[in-house]
Amino acid sequence: MTAFRPARGTALASGTPRPLVGAPHPLLTSRADPVDPADPRVVAVAADLLATMRHSRGCMGLAAPQIGVGWRLLSVDVSRHPRARSCAGELVMANPRLVAASRWEPAREGCVSVPGLVGDVPRATRITVRGEHPGTGASLTVHADAFEARCIQHQLDHLDGVLFLDRVPGAWAVRRLEKRVKRRMA
Repeated sequence: MTAFRPARGTALASGTPRPLVGAPHPLLTSRADPVDPADPRVVAVAADLLATMRHSRGCMGLAAPQIGVGWRLLSVDVSRHPRARSCAGELVMANPRLVAASRWEPAREGCVSVPGLVGDVPRATRITVRGEHPGTGASLTVHADAFEARCIQHQLDHLDGVLFLDRVPGAWAVRRLEKRVKRRMA
């Protein structure tokens, strides 16, 4: 089975945006717990995760710990990103696990839970991830490359209590994200 795309009118198509959790919150450095994907509470949190991702400017993915829940749930949607080659669309997975990874390359990453910083992080450019559909528990398999692969790995790290800053090769690889300022012509 391929990636799940929530249909309009389903439990996962609606949800309530939640506040984002920022570092150094303990949930961001703790391993998330596996879930029963058929549990209605898990479906509700998955819907909230998607709603929060949709309403967070520039957000391409979120993990449940980032909305204050220590469960193994993630969401990703890179459809609006210019560097996305593969795109499963709007994806949500319970209990995801990386089963294959290849072609490692460094690239710049940021995180909504660590605002204002970016860093060069080495990640696989081709991956396969398996998980479960929140609601039915059906098996899901996603093959991703390039930016989508990076985004999914970033969310998987959150489920293991790892921030992108933990993966940078050194302090020299971290930069402050500069706000773009438009200069007026005199």
